[in-house]
Amino acid sequence: MFKLLRHLYKKDYLYILLAVMFIAGQVWLELKMPEYMSAITKLVQTEGSAMGDILQNGGMMLLCAFGSLISTIIAGYFVSCVGADFSYITRKRIFDKVESLSLNEVKKFSTSSLITRTTNDITQTRMLITMGANMLVRAPMSAIWAIVKIHGKSWEWSTATGIAVVILLATLITTMMIVIPRFKIIQKLTDRLNGVTRENLTGIRVVRAFNAEKYQEHKFDKSNTELADINRFVDRVMSVMSPVMYLIMNGITLVIYFLGAYLIGNSMMADKLTVFSDMVVFSSYAIHVIMSFLMVAMIFMMIPRAQVSADRINEVLDQEITIKDGSFDDDTAEKGTVEFRNVSFKYPDAEEYLLRNISFKAEKGQTVAFIGSTGSGKSTLINLVPRFYDATDGEVFVDGVNVKDYKQKALRRKLGYIPQKAVIFSGTVASNITYGDNGKNKPSERQIQTAAKVAQAKNFVEKLDKQYNSHVAQSGTNLSGGQKQRLAIARAVARDPEIYIFDDSFSALDYKTDAALRQALKEHTKDATSLIVAQRIGTIMHADQIIVLDKGECVGHGTHRELMKHCEIYREIALSQLTKEELNV
Repeated sequence: MFKLLRHLYKKDYLYILLAVMFIAGQVWLELKMPEYMSAITKLVQTEGSAMGDILQNGGMMLLCAFGSLISTIIAGYFVSCVGADFSYITRKRIFDKVESLSLNEVKKFSTSSLITRTTNDITQTRMLITMGANMLVRAPMSAIWAIVKIHGKSWEWSTATGIAVVILLATLITTMMIVIPRFKIIQKLTDRLNGVTRENLTGIRVVRAFNAEKYQEHKFDKSNTELADINRFVDRVMSVMSPVMYLIMNGITLVIYFLGAYLIGNSMMADKLTVFSDMVVFSSYAIHVIMSFLMVAMIFMMIPRAQVSADRINEVLDQEITIKDGSFDDDTAEKGTVEFRNVSFKYPDAEEYLLRNISFKAEKGQTVAFIGSTGSGKSTLINLVPRFYDATDGEVFVDGVNVKDYKQKALRRKLGYIPQKAVIFSGTVASNITYGDNGKNKPSERQIQTAAKVAQAKNFVEKLDKQYNSHVAQSGTNLSGGQKQRLAIARAVARDPEIYIFDDSFSALDYKTDAALRQALKEHTKDATSLIVAQRIGTIMHADQIIVLDKGECVGHGTHRELMKHCEIYREIALSQLTKEELNV
């Protein structure tokens, strides 16, 4: 928890100091009031006392109460500022950390878990700061000062107060032993509930198409019931604290007055007023002592849950980054070249290599295509270029420089990446096409239109109500699969990169659009290098180089004609899709 607090702004430490000062003032003013009440009690019981003296002490009590109120409000304001800054800083740090993690590291945390850690877990830790900090400072001050005030008044009253505190602490410890182990379970169940909810919302079309609403409801109810049951159990156990608190508070008052009556009855006539006054004051301070220990109890109830949340936050923040920035961000003599030298790759937790000994070089302006059966490693191979993963063995070069030596931003500014599943962001058509930073000026309106034209998106975009300013929903749910793919391609074209990476980016297009798009790309990107992963032979048969992958190994490398003659796997794939006449063989 304290590890997270180290990143607060400097002003927040000043706010904490000021809050402590005002809390101390609040406690001092509250503990002054019983003294004025004791003086009023003596004045009322003493003959010849002036009304002015009674009113003066009463006025001082009112001033103390008002001062305590103002101090509480000001201290609360400063603590709230610290809590708000803590939430802002921690949430930003988690987001920035996730942005810097590799794809493999992100997979260690589910999407629903990351959402819970960024929202619910931060809320739990913030509650400890805003509510617990006040009590954490106030409780010890109030308890110590109250004990000093009542010290030496009466051993009978002190013993009764001590017994009340022991009962309170015993109840607290028992309650904590029962509920603390369940706090971590609650957070995990919250992750699961978020995951089920997100899965249902993401796949709502499939759910409805297959009449699976009841199944999803049952799945949600199961997760929801488990979370509700454990929350209900924890709340029931913790609810014991409230009646115990009131029982002890009212009980200690009753015991003090009962013992006081006994002490008054056995004291000399001259001492009766003093004992009575001490009894009134002692009962007030005893309540402060009990309340202080109760606040400590509440803090100890909050700390375990907040600590679980803080540990989950730190788990993300402490995740080691395996893909680290290099230092190179200068211009290179070579432009648009990509070279693999004996590259092999396996996932960190895997035993076997997914890619083995891959070597090739793409020159500027060339088109290099990758084809193979599902799971042969095509997408993984091209993901090594933008460093979504790093090669386990061998080296990958872009423009003659090892990709590990580049600053990641400098490397990715050279690339135009179109993923296998088109990713569309909420906003407008124009904001999606101009998305990202390519190290140059933002594309102009003309460049946006040109990119849309090349990507064969212009026709459908200009039919929209507001054309390029038309709204696009999150994940492009108001667009078809082909429209989303074309916008993703337009985004890469508008970037004007040295190297294009197409990860099976034409799969949602019909053959006519596919052919028109490839022709437009060939003309527009003639000076750029293109790396294409595809399933369709028609998409890649005119590539300068075609690399055939099978079980992670290169089993064929050459042009379409060369591979049709010498590569059996390529020939089987080709003949399964097109006739010999269409294949020009």
